[in-house]
Amino acid sequence: MCLTLSSCALPFYWQAIGGQLELLRKRTPIDALLADPQIDPSLRTTLSGVAQIRRFAVAELQLPDNDSYTSYADLGRPYVVWNVVAADEFSVQPKRWCFPFAGCVAYRGFFERRNAERYQTRLAGQGLDTYLGGATAYSTLGYFADPVLSTMIGAGEEYVASLLFHELAHQKLYVKDDSEFSEGFATAIEEYGTERWLEQRNEVDALDGYHRRQRRRTEFADLVLSQQARLAAVFAGTDSPEAKRAAKAQLFDSMRAEYAVLKAQWGGISDYDPWFAQPLNNATLASIATYRRWLPGFRWRLRQAGLDAFYAEMSSLAALPPQQREARLEAWLREASTPRALPQPG
Repeated sequence: MCLTLSSCALPFYWQAIGGQLELLRKRTPIDALLADPQIDPSLRTTLSGVAQIRRFAVAELQLPDNDSYTSYADLGRPYVVWNVVAADEFSVQPKRWCFPFAGCVAYRGFFERRNAERYQTRLAGQGLDTYLGGATAYSTLGYFADPVLSTMIGAGEEYVASLLFHELAHQKLYVKDDSEFSEGFATAIEEYGTERWLEQRNEVDALDGYHRRQRRRTEFADLVLSQQARLAAVFAGTDSPEAKRAAKAQLFDSMRAEYAVLKAQWGGISDYDPWFAQPLNNATLASIATYRRWLPGFRWRLRQAGLDAFYAEMSSLAALPPQQREARLEAWLREASTPRALPQPG
């Protein structure tokens, strides 16, 4: 494979190979850790919960039953990878990079932050809008037995469950060259699975809190997608680059004002303050939209069809040519937005 890669691409692949080998080298079977009397009690509790989450994922969500998440790796850093997203100055569509096995995706990941920052600077120097964000987990799509990482466990068991459901969903179904489909599908299963997980455990307060966070996340995503639509209309016009640049800046000012209104409606909850504190551009929008573009339609279809039929339909969609798949997903979004399709309170 390396012989077919350009000399410019080789350093990226070497760091990716080295980073993956580091994860594999640092793995320790969870059973062995649980048998160790010296293990930290909080880590013991977390890893014991992972086994329950995996059993639930297999039995209740029909996710792959393999060796993923049967081992643990302490990385000693806050994120496993740092992803760089980029977009042209006057486009809401992210730049895509193509890789063996994974196909073309809307980000480029680095195992060391300094390498990600160096690449981000290089892209910004080319006039691109850029965004850099850390990721606590990623999936090798079943090619390796993915370990539970120290980066995944700091926010509690509910967060661990959501991550495992999301990453195992990628192993269940992944469409090369369609990040929006793959991430939307995995997010739909993540949310469905987390709700079922909390229901099964009869954690009423936790489930209520999760639903509130979901609603805020949906309203935030709607704001991002609306902003993309407004920008796309500006970029498609015939105004000069200077006029488009000014309109773009004004729209981002408006977006911040809209967030202030939304935050007030939430009672001052500041979930997304850090996101709005960073420079906003086409790439920061794309980093959210990739996961959320099709999600309302996926939620609607899963609610209508049930899990078995949903999986079958997702497999059929994955086999369609991209234009036909997108047309079907657009139809689902229209269905999801009709009043009769909205979830009932309670």
